[in-house]
Amino acid sequence: MINCEFDRRRFLQWTGASLFAAMSTQLSLESLASAASHSPLPAKTPILVLVTLYGGNDGLNMVVPFEDPVYHRVRSNIALSSSQLIPITHSLAFNSSMPAISALYKRRKVAIVQGVSYPDPSLSHFSSMAIWQSASLTGLSSGWIGRWLDQQPHNAFNAIGVGSNLPPAFVGVTSVASMVDVGGIQLPSGPVASVLPSLGHSSTSDVALEASAATSITDLFSTAKRLSQHIPKSPSGSWIGQQLSLVSAMINANVPTRVWEVNLSSFDTHTGEQGDQNALLADVDAAIGAFMKSISAGDRSREVTVMIYSEFGRRVESNASDGTDHGTSAPVLLIGNGVKGGLYGEQPSLKHLDPNGNLKVAMDFRSVYGGLLHDVLATPVSDIIPSWNKALSVH
Repeated sequence: MINCEFDRRRFLQWTGASLFAAMSTQLSLESLASAASHSPLPAKTPILVLVTLYGGNDGLNMVVPFEDPVYHRVRSNIALSSSQLIPITHSLAFNSSMPAISALYKRRKVAIVQGVSYPDPSLSHFSSMAIWQSASLTGLSSGWIGRWLDQQPHNAFNAIGVGSNLPPAFVGVTSVASMVDVGGIQLPSGPVASVLPSLGHSSTSDVALEASAATSITDLFSTAKRLSQHIPKSPSGSWIGQQLSLVSAMINANVPTRVWEVNLSSFDTHTGEQGDQNALLADVDAAIGAFMKSISAGDRSREVTVMIYSEFGRRVESNASDGTDHGTSAPVLLIGNGVKGGLYGEQPSLKHLDPNGNLKVAMDFRSVYGGLLHDVLATPVSDIIPSWNKALSVH
């Protein structure tokens, strides 16, 4: 597996957005708690959560056309057996590493958009990621969410990426999203725990440094009081699980954010794919299951839509290293209590391939974005994606 951090850096450098990205605000839990208290997100406001799988997730081993003999013939060394499948229809099945998402699908809370890519797909991580995150085939130097940000009244909380790397999609022409690190609220324990709160009371005799220290202590306990019911004291579980746990906590705390982004790398499975991808999908599945459970228990149960996507799929035929090489179209998953679950689009043929021997494109990803812009962000599609007005609605 190849970690794809370099692709995000190269995208920012290529688009000329790297200097602007450096201006991204790094938010603290204190600032998020303050925003949730003083300017909470209004009720019934739709929220979008983007889950980016960097590296090129193999869609054929995630949503599996198990009845197609071509699948077993050309993937004899990585094809999933019947015991590794959870049926969707008579011919399609989820990878068995995805029980939570499968259960959500059965409750019609998951839309599977099949065969998603774009015309003349690139097999380069760098180029394809630039296309997906800019929503442009012609080299726009801004991200699609960044251009949405450009149209919003300035607010550091409008869109937030979780982690330390700014998503290229979140860099606009005049605006840039904020970032927040994954981390719990860790208060002191033991004897000092009973003494520390009193040290947060400032005095008129305090010098500047003492006053600042007192304010910091007060802020820590104030933040803990506001967010402790939502955020664990210390994060645990997988990296994607930690990210989505923070996002669900912030959503349930009414932080005024419309778009969130989390991500997971290492989907570039040229070797040993089955074990590696199954483990990665299991992490994603467990994280989504916990996220939806948390969201469903809160006041914004029907307001959140999750999109899971990757920059491309993999080739139909496996390679000699028990893996797959870069391909083209793959499924996109849209998840939420307000989503009209089911299958959208057509499963590309494994027999009738494009001239390069890859899956043909059944759905342009810009139509998926168009539906999210229209239904979730209440924004005209062509305002964000030039010369495009198609929208796939799953709401």
